[in-house]
Order: sequence, then structure tokens, then C-alpha cells
Amino acid sequence: MVESINTNRITGLASGMDTEKIVKDLMRAERMPLDKMMQDKTWMTWQRDAYRDMNKALYDLDQKILNMKLSSTYNSKSTTSTNSSAVTATATASSANGTYNIKVEQLASAAMNYSQSAISGGTTKIDPDAALKNQTFANGTIADGTNSFDFYTYNKDGVRQDHTVTFTGDNTLNEVLNMIYEESGGGVRAFYDSEQDKVILERTETGDFNKTTEFLGAEIGFDGQTNSAFLTDVLQIKNGEQVLNESTGVQEWQKVEQGGTNAIFTYNNGYSVETTNNSYTLNGVTFNFTDTTPNSSATITVNNDVDAAVEKIVGFVDQYNKLLEKVNDSLQEDRYRDYKPLTDAQKEGMSDKEIELWEERAKSGLLKGDSILSAGVFDMRQNWYSQINNSGNYSHLSEIGIETSSDYTEGGKLIISEDKLRKALQEDPESVHKIFSNDVNGSGRGIINRLEDSIETTMTKIEERAGKSGSVLQNYTFGKRLDDLNDRISSFEDRLVQIENRYWRQFTEMEKAIQQMNQQSMYLMNQFG
Repeated sequence: MVESINTNRITGLASGMDTEKIVKDLMRAERMPLDKMMQDKTWMTWQRDAYRDMNKALYDLDQKILNMKLSSTYNSKSTTSTNSSAVTATATASSANGTYNIKVEQLASAAMNYSQSAISGGTTKIDPDAALKNQTFANGTIADGTNSFDFYTYNKDGVRQDHTVTFTGDNTLNEVLNMIYEESGGGVRAFYDSEQDKVILERTETGDFNKTTEFLGAEIGFDGQTNSAFLTDVLQIKNGEQVLNESTGVQEWQKVEQGGTNAIFTYNNGYSVETTNNSYTLNGVTFNFTDTTPNSSATITVNNDVDAAVEKIVGFVDQYNKLLEKVNDSLQEDRYRDYKPLTDAQKEGMSDKEIELWEERAKSGLLKGDSILSAGVFDMRQNWYSQINNSGNYSHLSEIGIETSSDYTEGGKLIISEDKLRKALQEDPESVHKIFSNDVNGSGRGIINRLEDSIETTMTKIEERAGKSGSVLQNYTFGKRLDDLNDRISSFEDRLVQIENRYWRQFTEMEKAIQQMNQQSMYLMNQFG
């Protein structure tokens, strides 16, 4: 870039002229083409941003289309229960309407075991965050060096899983309990209750997985005789205890562990089911159990949730109408050609309010009559008007209560008769689904699928013209024009510097000539004095 020369400038000392003002005025005239280019750049930037804003609105509507393709949008199900404190249910679009009788005999529970007595020795409770070798337990102290213990769990297939935890005297109790959780893959959690001075072990999943007699049928098994002494002796957790069998008079081993049960329920008074979870799915309906029903069954009723379907359809149409209004307003917005973008020099003589009002007019009509948006709106409106040839009972939106506004000034907005739409959803939700979303080509293609095609085509054309955030200038039309304009502006600014330097050289030479003439005139006057 050419730099302006600021040295050796004579500013009217001999001529008496305000040279600086004269040069400034001359340069103002010379800058007029540059100001025009800067205004063009500003206008083009505004226009590019307006396109991108429109693409954002199109993208937001396009994201809503996914939900409108789902069968569950039109065939939502609602469920009610006569005993919701014990049994509730959720239903999918494929669930059959009707009533279901559920009697819960037993809930699923997670197995749990805990210390049979306090684990601390002496009068001071152990510190779970201090090294084990520095603690005193009820059965003594932990030896320094490497220690280990085993425990066993069962997976959903009833297969035994063997686990070994290795620790040292430098580890804390909390660290060892966390090792149990990690070694079991999250299947067993363990924690210390400082209030009761006991450790609790419990499965993180409900259900009865140990179908054998091993470990007395416990879900978390261990045996002090096979390297589990830390659990049985230090933490005082037992697999079982001896209990007197009153009928035989013999001491027998009984499992100490609690829980670890399956849920048991009867479906429609005849079908008995046992499951490891407190939920079960039958015929597309998922039943959830929170309590038993010993006295009476719970009756679950499944019906079409028409209100939810209407709400989703109305919400989508409202967003489409807002987009349509936004595009139509942009296409019809007045263009004030006399209000050019302000240059920095023009802004200097204006107040903030004046600048705001001026730019409001200057930015008006950025997308007026735009061919891409006009074609996009036309295609979208055609999508809603078109006939949909399918195997359903409905082939046109008007048949389900959606029509175009008769007021031409609203630019094709859609009007919904909710009563008519609700009736169609009650009578044949699947046909309503097909008229909206039927992913085939040709005349049977659903309205939403056609709309998606039109939106994506319009968005692609806008991106080709205006790019998107982060796009390289050379990758879109406006970017190439802006890049070319930047080069022209840079070249013209260099030229202006050269012109300004030339003006100053010329005025400087003039001042020197006038000064020389004045000196000669003074000399002659002195000679003829």
C-alpha cells in the first residue's frame, strides 16, 4: 500500500491560501468512487446476513419436520390407571387401545447385605478416609502390605461372576468400597454408614439371579474360608446364620441377605409373569409397578391421545405460518434507494438516533422480490395444496380441517379447524399420518416430505449465494463479489494516496514559486528604491 507523504509540505505561507482545506476538498471529490464502493460493500454484507437469517428460519422449521414424520405424532396414546399408586403404564403408537387388568403379587427388589455388628474397635469409630493400617477394627487391625478378598455375583443368565479386590494397608475403607463397585462393573455398590458404624453391600439391579443353593442363594456371595475374611471378619458381613428349625430341632443355615426378588404379576386374570424388573412390556404397553395389589387388581386403559396429536400439528403449522410471514414480508418490503449506507464521514455529523433511523430505511428491502425466496415460497405453498394419492382415507388437507386462508393479504397462511382435525385423528390416525408423511416418490409423497424437499432445495441455493457462518469467501457468490470489492477498495485507496501526494507536491511547488517571485520582486523594489 502506498503511504501518504507528510513531510516538506508548505501550507500557504507564500500564497496565503488554506492549502490543507483545498486539498481536503479536492480529495473529497476524489473519494466519491471509494465511498460508492464502501456503500456497495456494506449493502452486500447486509444482504448476505439477511439471507443467512432467512436460512436460519428455514433450518428451524426443517428440524421440526423430523417429529412430523413419526407415527407417534399422529397416533399418540394416553393411559389411565385405577390404582396409579401401584401400577402405571406407557403406550407407544403401535399399542392397541383397550383395557388391561394387572394384579401385582410381588415387587422386584435389589439384594442387600450389611454388617451384623459395629465394625470399629474400642471407643473411637474408624475414619473411612484414613489408611486402613492406622485403624482399629472390632477384630483387630489390618496388616500392612498386600491384602485381597473375593466375592461373587450372578448375571442375568444366572452365570456366576468371580471378583477379586486387592488392596494394601495404605488404602482407606472408602477406597476399598469403591474398588468393590469398580470390580463388579457397577453391579454392586458399597458404602459405610458412620452413624451405625456398619457397611452396606447391595446390588444395583433388581431381581433374583442366583437360582442355585450356592452361598445359600445369595446374590452377593462370599465365603470366609476362601479368601473373603475381610468381608466376613473385618466388615462383619455374613452370608448366613444358623437358625433353629423348630419342627426338627436342628440348627440350620439361613441366608442373611435381604431382597433379590423378582416381580410377579398376573395379566388379565390368567397370564402369570415373573420378571427381574418392576416394569414389563406386553403388546406395546409398558407396565410399571410401584406397589403390590393384594386386594384388587389395577385396570389400565389405553386410548388415542388426540389432544397431544392436535397440539403437535398445530404447533408445526404455526411455525410454518411464521416462516411464511417472514419470507413474504421480506419479499414485499419497500426499498428506499435514496437511503444509501452511511459512510464513517457521514456518521460524524449525525446523532445516534439519526443514524438509527437512516439505517432502518437503508436496510429496508434487502430481499425484495428475491427469486430464490419467491420460488421457495411458491413450492412450499404448492406442497400444502397438492393432492396426496395414497391408500388412506384422506388425500387432501381440507379433508382433515387444514385450509389456506381466504385473505390474499396473508400470503397463503394455513387455517386449522381443530374440531375437524380432532375428528380425523380419532377416526383414522394412520390416514392422517400418511397424508402428512409418506416417504415415497411421486403423487403419493407426503406433504411433510415434499415440504422438506422444498426447504432443503431453497437452503442449498441460499448457501450457494450467501454462504453460512465460517464459509470462505471464495466458496459462495456474495463472498467472491466481496473479495473482488475488497481488492478494488484496496487498490483505490492506494491510488488516493498517490493523488493526495501529487496535490501536495503541486501546491508545494506553487508556494516555492510564489516565494521566489516575492523575493525577486522585493529585490527589484530595493534596486529602484
